[in-house]
Amino acid sequence: MSLPNFIFILADDLGYADLGCYGGRAPVSPNIDRMARQGMKLTRGYANSPVCSPTRFALMTGRYQYRLRGAADEPLHGRSASRSASGLPPGHPTMPSLLRAQGYRTALVGKWHLGFEPDFGPLLSGYDEHCGLMSGGIDYFTHTAPNGKHDLWENGEPFHSDAYLTDLFSGKAIDFVRRCAASRDPFLLSLHYTAPHWPWETREDRELAQSLVGKTFHLDGGSVEVYQRMIHHMDEGIGALLAELERLGLDRNTLVVFTSDNGGERFSDNWPLVGGKMDLTEGGIRVPYVVRWPDMIAPDTVSRQFAMTMDWMPTFLEAAGAQGHPDYPPDGMSLMPLFRDPGLDRGRELFWRMKHRRQRAMRRDNWKYLAIEGNEYLFDIEKDSRERANLAGRHPGLLAEFRGRYEQWESTMPPIPEDARVTLVYTDKDMPRV
Repeated sequence: MSLPNFIFILADDLGYADLGCYGGRAPVSPNIDRMARQGMKLTRGYANSPVCSPTRFALMTGRYQYRLRGAADEPLHGRSASRSASGLPPGHPTMPSLLRAQGYRTALVGKWHLGFEPDFGPLLSGYDEHCGLMSGGIDYFTHTAPNGKHDLWENGEPFHSDAYLTDLFSGKAIDFVRRCAASRDPFLLSLHYTAPHWPWETREDRELAQSLVGKTFHLDGGSVEVYQRMIHHMDEGIGALLAELERLGLDRNTLVVFTSDNGGERFSDNWPLVGGKMDLTEGGIRVPYVVRWPDMIAPDTVSRQFAMTMDWMPTFLEAAGAQGHPDYPPDGMSLMPLFRDPGLDRGRELFWRMKHRRQRAMRRDNWKYLAIEGNEYLFDIEKDSRERANLAGRHPGLLAEFRGRYEQWESTMPPIPEDARVTLVYTDKDMPRV
């Protein structure tokens, strides 16, 4: 069989229950839902972080993001993002660089958020092509960042378009796939949408965008209905991309992954989970995982295997017959065995930490250890997905065991730098947090 193609689709700030296939309450995702019926849905998939840029470090390297200084900022933002240490080092092996060495054409369409040029950038870290933004979020029409400056680029040069950003990215993705089909090159397409990240704009909100230059946090706007419409725009683009794969005869041998960089933000639906972006409660880190690969994955399958963002690099490398760099062994594990046997459940431990609120978390089997600002909790997530019944007092031995395992793991990671920066888009003075 020829080398498989890879399409990794990353939504931005999508809630766990926003999609129909994860219990969503509105019909916003017919194409992603169809993907789930045609392939696999994971119900215990996690992001490496509850905030965007740290998760992207893990995706690119296949390792816990804490190993790199740039990922210590939560997230990269403002002046801290311009420091020479704040980014993905070009010398670090990445998913696109290792696949490119295997003969793949590589492209990133969409959000980078791993440091700014000239020190960092997609073209320095393994991508042949890039069209998108360098920062954490831009306006969907003016393409300006929170500082009011233009932030849309194509291969390192300013790129100007009047297109709605989600549609622009969908079109660029389809164009790349067509060109790879014409040249018969295997490809990695990283399609990193900004949807449904703020500002809250649908295709009909071009006039609104003119008033949001320099105000893209959009704290005085948005609604559940607008947010859902933004997801639907993204879903339409994904549907067009999947249809093009089929038209080109590439759909059966293309592994397509859809997920989110972290849990949902202010208008998202995380039910039945609690918390969201910036939280190590389940709503901040458990995310949708939909995987479609007709040549390998049986349709309409569901997996309970623990999976994490950093697993996708070793998964893609194994599927391509490529090797990782011996000096940078992955912390993630390949999910290829899962595709062959959806009932497989390999036990593992997952760990998280945040400077924000001094959070720490660990998952193993049904259990979760959580600490926030010195308060410790122990939850049976399978029975209490909302993390309301603290069993720490009932199981002191298990609590001590989990605390010890967490501390053992953390001893293998660099400490959180003193100057690591936490940036909150909104606080309690802007809106109530319950």
